[in-house]
Amino acid sequence: MAGIWSEAGKLQRWLDVELAALDAWAELGVVPAADVAAIRSTVRVPTPERVAEIEQTTDHDLAAFVDAVAEQLGPEGRWVHYGLTSSDVVDTALALQIQDAGRLVVAGVDRIIDAVVARAEEHRHTVCIGRSHGIHAEPTTFGWKLAGWAFELDRDRARIAAALEANRVGQLSGTVGTYGALDPEVERIACDRLGLEPDPLSTQVIARDRHAELLNALAITATSLERFATEIRHLARTEVREVEEPFAAGMKGSSAMPHKRNPKVAERICGLARVVRSHAIVGLENMPLWHERDISHSSAERVVVPDAFLALDYMLDRFLWIVDGLVVYPERMRRNLDASHGLVFSHRVLLALVEAGADRRDAYRLVQRNAMRAWDEEQDFAALVRDDPEIQAVLDEQAIAQAFDLRSTLQHVDAVFERLHSLTGEAVHV
Repeated sequence: MAGIWSEAGKLQRWLDVELAALDAWAELGVVPAADVAAIRSTVRVPTPERVAEIEQTTDHDLAAFVDAVAEQLGPEGRWVHYGLTSSDVVDTALALQIQDAGRLVVAGVDRIIDAVVARAEEHRHTVCIGRSHGIHAEPTTFGWKLAGWAFELDRDRARIAAALEANRVGQLSGTVGTYGALDPEVERIACDRLGLEPDPLSTQVIARDRHAELLNALAITATSLERFATEIRHLARTEVREVEEPFAAGMKGSSAMPHKRNPKVAERICGLARVVRSHAIVGLENMPLWHERDISHSSAERVVVPDAFLALDYMLDRFLWIVDGLVVYPERMRRNLDASHGLVFSHRVLLALVEAGADRRDAYRLVQRNAMRAWDEEQDFAALVRDDPEIQAVLDEQAIAQAFDLRSTLQHVDAVFERLHSLTGEAVHV
């Protein structure tokens, strides 16, 4: 990923665009094929240092690049950049970088989906408490929780793939995009050679709604990783301690407290998600340009597009490390579930009363009365329900036992996993 967004990587793709344009001119018979062949056999990607040296005079990076290319050549060098304007090269080369970087990101998401699905299957029946507002709600399984992550990652992958396709366009349309010094066939042939589609209408620049869509897709994916990392951070708290980040021999969680094993990588992911989200805002700000073009987008884009890809690539790598090595404590999960004295079955007791003919408002009152006693007095909720004469008048022992049956609560867990297995091996090719 770093190589794609390096200065050398950018200059390589600038040269790729220039050569594709020359091939197109030669195919149309405008530039002598022999001159193009001579250029291809001789030219090398100029070094970033040489381009920077020339730019000290030109104060224009693309012009400096063209000079650095042409100085390697003989008379045939006059054809380099023939008919083109700077944005033809810059925007088309950026599309190539985006496609190359996008393939790495999609591959990273694919790896995480496979890892999450594997861990979800491992913990399909690992019972834990589901929480809403941070408070015990009803039982779930840790595998069910992870399955939700996999489905979200699949949506992230689809969003990125769609955004990459939207950015799989190039332009060789000249100043203000009217092909004044170009033949549209040059654009078509060159883009085809580069694996791109011609933008149907560019105005010297490719419209930045495409790039805004991309940056937002990357930001949503980064925020998904933050959501998962936040869950891991909560579950790793001392008072909860249901999971723990990998912690190898020799690692240190704190410079001062030897006992510490902190969720520091998950926290790092959360911090970087903020960076990627901020770049999405810049993508939106880059959309409105003056008239056919200005370059207010350019300086910002040179920061945020590479940074968004680099940060997300790193986040994907670190999140995969967490998932693969995540330490799970099923016994602690069960103890935490039991810590609320059976209150997690209150809904099932309510439903049992309604099914037995009780008015819902009366049923709610009866269940809530006993639930509050269980909370306040730390008593067993099931025992309170069994001892309540008003509930006894409606429910027999079998109905109460069924209401507190954990297996019945989770009887449909396999249905989700049938859907989950469709994700594995279903890579999006971009």
